[in-house]
Amino acid sequence: MINSKAFDYINVMDKALDASWLRNNALSNNIANVDTPGYKRQEVAFESELEKALKKNSAAEMDSRVNELNQKLNRLNPRPYTDYAGYSYRLDGNNVDIDNENVYLAENQIKYQGLMACVNQEFQNLQVVMK
Repeated sequence: MINSKAFDYINVMDKALDASWLRNNALSNNIANVDTPGYKRQEVAFESELEKALKKNSAAEMDSRVNELNQKLNRLNPRPYTDYAGYSYRLDGNNVDIDNENVYLAENQIKYQGLMACVNQEFQNLQVVMK
């Protein structure tokens, strides 16, 4: 990561992109194991941790919050977890619903594309400033 206030948002978005990529892998595994008896779906926790980290900061302005968060960004890591609490309607114990997983996958792809567009825009803004 680059340690400069100019890259604070880019660094946070980079972490979010990592989380989205990890979530994509988890969702792909869920879809691949839809017929595996006893398989429990995987999920990635990141957005809730990011929200908690932003709320912990005492600064009023978002720029200041992101700057403080950027100092502690190495502690904010996306974590995959197994969803044991998800109710299974199936007798084999598998709790993957293929329709839900496809919706989650589409949602995650849209988030990833939006984050990539934001990162590209930040770099374009930096290029404009450097000219």
